[in-house]
Amino acid sequence: MVAGERVRFSILDLAFVPEGSTPGDALRNSLDLARHAEEWGYNRFWLAEHHNMPGIASAATSVVIAHIAAGSQRIRVGAGGIMLPNHAPIIIAEQFGTLESLFPGRIDLGLGRAPGTDQRTALALRRDGRNADRFPEDVSELQAYFDPTTTSQAVQAVPGAGLWVPLWMLGSSLFGAQLAGHLGLPYAFASHFAPAALIAALDEYRSSFKPSRQLAAPYAAAGVNVFAAETDVEAQRLFTSAQQQFTNLLRGRPGKLRPPIDDIEDYWTDVEKAHASTMLTYSFVGSPRTIQSQLKQFVDKTGVNELFVVSAIYDHSARLRSYEMLAKAFNLPAQAELVEAAA
Repeated sequence: MVAGERVRFSILDLAFVPEGSTPGDALRNSLDLARHAEEWGYNRFWLAEHHNMPGIASAATSVVIAHIAAGSQRIRVGAGGIMLPNHAPIIIAEQFGTLESLFPGRIDLGLGRAPGTDQRTALALRRDGRNADRFPEDVSELQAYFDPTTTSQAVQAVPGAGLWVPLWMLGSSLFGAQLAGHLGLPYAFASHFAPAALIAALDEYRSSFKPSRQLAAPYAAAGVNVFAAETDVEAQRLFTSAQQQFTNLLRGRPGKLRPPIDDIEDYWTDVEKAHASTMLTYSFVGSPRTIQSQLKQFVDKTGVNELFVVSAIYDHSARLRSYEMLAKAFNLPAQAELVEAAA
């Protein structure tokens, strides 16, 4: 793989809240990361909808997107994603129509059908469990709100109607892959935490793809965890924050992002290690040279067009350094010369 020719690099930021910090601190750190990311050559900066998660500050995803877009200049900003069954399609059309009106040509809308939370919080969101069954119809309704209005149309999204807001389909199973292919949308697989069906889903997406107004050929992305540092040993230590995070999720005790520790083996049981390590299969940890080799193999294996990098690193300066090392390892500023695609 020649750097910059076959794959783009983007950031999926969950606005992690480290222990000892507040959501406000996390959101300011997200903006600081986005500003650096566009200087380093990253293609997109996405945020995700999660609720009732003390360690994630991006619940009001559309608001945070506006915060990031207003404070940056060029990088595309979007949702990775909006959990559409939590919302009426017209509300999302209006929100992203507003974002597109404020920041033309820079907004992406990724859609998922999971609640992004636990069952009790889903009820607090007024989410009907049957909403997920209507997901394909909701996506089609949402698309229609972005079409130009007609004289007979009684309900329209203002802003929204007639605006070009690129849609993406997100998923961790074959369902999203099939729907993305059927609708001719770009597809992003959540392999950063649900790796099992990655290859099967990519195959399904490509085989079922039908060209659309938005996309002439399949365009696939995958989420990966990256922890880069000067040495492999230091990177492995940074990685222990994510390992603790996933262990705590298995224990039913989600919380703020914990600082790294010297020996993760003292923290988890053998069973927890097996489960958490499986969820973190596509984690690339080490020096820039180590990570460069690992990611080249991953791209060769999957054939993805774009990588969405997640870095749950406790210290903000270390997180910035990790993304900077990755950018330099793949000469990301060269991406600015690429022809825009799938956006």
